[in-house]
Amino acid sequence: MHSARFALPLQGKSDGMEAINVFFSIISQWLWGWPMVVLLLGTHLFLTVRLRVPQRKLLTGIMLSVKKDHSAKGDVSQFGALATSLAATIGIGNIVGVATAVALGGPGAVLWCWLTGIFGISTKYAEGLLAVKYRVKGDDGRYYGGPMYALERGLGMKWLAVLFAVFTALASFGIGCTVQANSIALLANETFGVPTWLVGIFVCLLTAVVILGGVKQIAKVCTVLVPFMAVFYVVGCIVILCMNAPYVWPALKLIVHSAFNPSAAGGGFVGATVIMAARYGIARGLFSNESGMGSAPIVAAAAQTRNPVRQALVSSTGTFWDTVVICALTGMVLVSSILAYLDISYADGAALTKVAFSKIPYVGAPLLTVGSLTFAFSTILGWSYYGESAVNYIEGHRINRFYRILFVVALFFGSIINLNIIWNIADCMNALMAIPNLVALLLLSGVAARETKKYLWGNRLDEEMNETEQ
Repeated sequence: MHSARFALPLQGKSDGMEAINVFFSIISQWLWGWPMVVLLLGTHLFLTVRLRVPQRKLLTGIMLSVKKDHSAKGDVSQFGALATSLAATIGIGNIVGVATAVALGGPGAVLWCWLTGIFGISTKYAEGLLAVKYRVKGDDGRYYGGPMYALERGLGMKWLAVLFAVFTALASFGIGCTVQANSIALLANETFGVPTWLVGIFVCLLTAVVILGGVKQIAKVCTVLVPFMAVFYVVGCIVILCMNAPYVWPALKLIVHSAFNPSAAGGGFVGATVIMAARYGIARGLFSNESGMGSAPIVAAAAQTRNPVRQALVSSTGTFWDTVVICALTGMVLVSSILAYLDISYADGAALTKVAFSKIPYVGAPLLTVGSLTFAFSTILGWSYYGESAVNYIEGHRINRFYRILFVVALFFGSIINLNIIWNIADCMNALMAIPNLVALLLLSGVAARETKKYLWGNRLDEEMNETEQ
């Protein structure tokens, strides 16, 4: 697989690069270990209670997401903001990530992943609320917001806001740029035999056409791309579940039972424990839906909305679609396929996913390939806006065009080099993003609770927010 790449000096074969790679690998494992899992899941549970279970209004959020409100202030529609955040959130992790959790933690990991999504809805809700509450209108007439503005305007922590912006900008070149381009290039090379450098050029050109137009163009493309890729993938999962119909109910029972008694899964899962099932399921769920990471509220702040709670409800549906629906379907497909085809090896997450989808005659493998390609490309679009907003916070919109050009150039290099070290650095940056964001969420939970009480539980969702409230 690596032989298809150019032999550039950045391949990490030197002792110095290898040492750096090992260092960031250790830091990444520590940052995404139990302390972060407990902190994120604890925040989900705390906000669910503090905000009086906003999950109850999920259907309202879904209905609001498809309503247009041109009279409200903002740059893009609420659905456009949601689609852009979903573009960055729904990615390869929804496909291979769930399979990895199953391979390492057993079928029970699927239930823990699903539960993480259920409680993560409240955190995504609070992020969207604070993003609109503390957003600002820039000199260019556009709205900007996110954890950095909540930290500065809500808590007076400018230094922590800058740190979040720096981590976000760095992460955008990692998980949101080079590693996605690398995934696309390798997948296209392995499936269709297209040279990685040629794929890199194509991805650069396609991305440039979209992101050089700014957030409105990104949102416009995402409103078309996200529903297509989600429906395309979901239909594929449903087809597989229909093929595995006799094993769907046994798979569901196995997932629930093995979440608390992994040895019940039998076979290669006998060595799994409740701790392993919970750890890998929760960690994959947290990483997949990005609730608590602080990325999604950046685009939520640009939404046309009458008050913070309306957009908060719309934002919260992102976690529902990403984890409660797509990740759950993926998990059911994988576990039912293991039961239906006992010859499937579940030691490797990527291989397990590939074998499961290949059971669909003729179209299974192409479906997985197209799904993976569109998921990765959509992630590029969403993260390009996150990174640009972070840079804009630090240096102003004067260098936005420079950032876009640099982002496109990075895409090409990501397509042709080995990215082991970039993966590890990106994982570290994502974790470091979450820490300042969680500080803002916890310390401003009282503000979120008051806004929720006023607009949501007070039945005032249609009321306009006064400028003095921001």
